[in-house]
Amino acid sequence: MKDKQELEMLLKSLHLPAFVRHYDSFADKAQKTKLGHTAYLHELAKVESDERYNRRTERLLKLSKLPAGKTLEAFELRGQVGLSSSRLQELASGDCLDHCENILIFGLPGTGKTHLSAALGREWCLRGRRVLCTTAASLVQELLSAKRDLTLNAMIKRLDSYEALIIDDISYVPQDRDETDVLFVLLAARYENRSVVITSNLAFSGWNTIFKDAMTTKAAIDRLVHHGTILELIQLEGESYRERQAKSKNKSSRAKTPAKVEF
Repeated sequence: MKDKQELEMLLKSLHLPAFVRHYDSFADKAQKTKLGHTAYLHELAKVESDERYNRRTERLLKLSKLPAGKTLEAFELRGQVGLSSSRLQELASGDCLDHCENILIFGLPGTGKTHLSAALGREWCLRGRRVLCTTAASLVQELLSAKRDLTLNAMIKRLDSYEALIIDDISYVPQDRDETDVLFVLLAARYENRSVVITSNLAFSGWNTIFKDAMTTKAAIDRLVHHGTILELIQLEGESYRERQAKSKNKSSRAKTPAKVEF
């Protein structure tokens, strides 16, 4: 009993909680199945590794503030010219984050821009990457608040801890020069240091309404596209992405609803 207590204390001090919970039952199993010492340790190590991965992934997903339910599997690729499953898997691998590359997703409202950006963010979290998702309007207000408190540099440094910053709906930034200026400061700080994912209803030709003057607009675009991938989503059959999803859910719901039986 003393040996077991000392062993468990040692395993806890080494931060091996799965070992603590399973070593005894796995030992019984190993004895019954005549499992060797190496195989026994391998099973314990695998359980420990799996549990650590699950805890880390859960923590990263919570930290990311990604909207729930947005997966690559659920993203509708049908009719999206120039966008293939293999291309999405390449982006999802996270190599682009290693090279501090940006992803710019353009399209009309309802074409799936938010879904795609969140789905990529989710894949990166599953691969152990730190991601933060926010709307442009919310981000700008936080940046402005930090600027007023003289903590803007500290906030930008904190955001630098995220390998990918997903900024949704940049075209909805409030129409104020101070607000777009702090956004430009952030984009400039992340240039060639960290990745940015941006969704926009506006093509680059309309970004002068965001950054207010031609010079700042050009500087922002240059920094984003220098190491960037541009994805353009199209709307199919006059229906938005959300409308098609809603119809699909309704069909699925009707199919699962049992027929009414009358007596």
